[in-house]
Amino acid sequence: MNITIGSDHGAVDLKEEVKMVLHEFSDVHVKDVGTFGKEAVDYPDIAEKVCADVISGKADRGIVLCGTGLGISIAANKIKGIRAALCADVYTAIMSRKHNDANVLALGGRVTGFGPAGEIVRAWIRTEFEGGRHARRVEKIMALEDQKNG
Repeated sequence: MNITIGSDHGAVDLKEEVKMVLHEFSDVHVKDVGTFGKEAVDYPDIAEKVCADVISGKADRGIVLCGTGLGISIAANKIKGIRAALCADVYTAIMSRKHNDANVLALGGRVTGFGPAGEIVRAWIRTEFEGGRHARRVEKIMALEDQKNG
């Protein structure tokens, strides 16, 4: 499995911890698109880089991080084909995969500790989409991208 990961300056430390967790999986290959320091960057730019790899098929899934996980998850979900889930616990991570086929995980570097983040990532990586009735619902979610509002 190929994972592209990226964070803004508010989550660089958590990103490094998450990368260590990902390296526990022998079949997971990680690409880090930045940022690599504490100098301020704009999280929409990072979301765009990670999601471009997911949409193009270069990555099977993506992980995005910012201070709270909120801004970067909103940005990621603006990109057609992305289903980003901001997860703060293991159950939500599992359900985001099982029922929503989330292809991007969002985490908050200032609100999620290293230990809980590791457990969230492990659960999210191990969990597959159930399909069935959930596939119909995911199709409906994705169809919303094509609707014209107003």
